[in-house]
Amino acid sequence: MLQCTAVTLLPPDAVLRLTAPGADSTEDPEPYVLCELGTHDDHEHTEHAAYLRPGRTPDAPALWFFWTGRGPERTHRAESSPWCPAVLRRLDSGVVRRCALFDHHTAAHSWDVTDPLGDLIAERLVPGDSPEG
Repeated sequence: MLQCTAVTLLPPDAVLRLTAPGADSTEDPEPYVLCELGTHDDHEHTEHAAYLRPGRTPDAPALWFFWTGRGPERTHRAESSPWCPAVLRRLDSGVVRRCALFDHHTAAHSWDVTDPLGDLIAERLVPGDSPEG
């Protein structure tokens, strides 16, 4: 399943919370976020979600940004949400992967979501590559 292509600007209050003293991030957040869920049919009424920052420990709830609608009809919220408890176990290799989305997310688990642009960029990177050539 391909990744949803919905993108939105972060509202000023969400940016302030991310950059406030005591916030876990040391970098300035991007002014926009991209939905990290798999494609969903109804972009007007289905809630999109973007990961903002981790919790204080690996298993602690992470901060996520949720939004629905477009333009002046857009509604949004930023809140901590627990991680999805689903795991994928590969019996042949012993690899265990946890879903990298929030609990009760819509659509597929993170291991079933493909980001074609990210994959294309990763394909073109080779050791020793640099932006200068």
